[in-house]
Amino acid sequence: QVQLVESGGGSVQAGGSLRLSCAASGRTFSRYPMGWFRQAPGKEREFVATINWSGGDTNYADSVKGRFTISRDNAKNTVYLQMNTLKPEDTAVYYCAAGSYSSVVTDYRYWGQGTQVTVSS
Repeated sequence: QVQLVESGGGSVQAGGSLRLSCAASGRTFSRYPMGWFRQAPGKEREFVATINWSGGDTNYADSVKGRFTISRDNAKNTVYLQMNTLKPEDTAVYYCAAGSYSSVVTDYRYWGQGTQVTVSS
C-alpha cells in the first residue's frame, strides 16, 4: 500500500521555475515506478512525466520535454518534478501517481490529492 502527498505548488510568473515534491509512505515505494500528471479546468488529466523504480529511465510529454525534469530519492521516499521556463499553459493541478512506467492514467494504482500550479503571463 502506498500513500502519496504532493507539495510545492503555487503561483509563478511565466519563465519562472517551481519544484514539486511527492512524499510517499509505505514500505514498497522504492520499487514502484512513478508518474506526474496534470489537469487544467475543463480538460482531461494528461501525462507529464514518468520514472522507473531506480530513477535511471524517464519519459516526458512532448509539451514539457526540455523544461521539466522528474527525479526520485528512494532513501527519502520522495519523487520530484522540477519545472523550468514555465508557461501559462502549464497552469493545472498536478498529481503524483504510483504503480506504472506509463503515460496512461488508468495504468496507475495510487494517486495523490494534487497541488495547484498557476503560471501568470
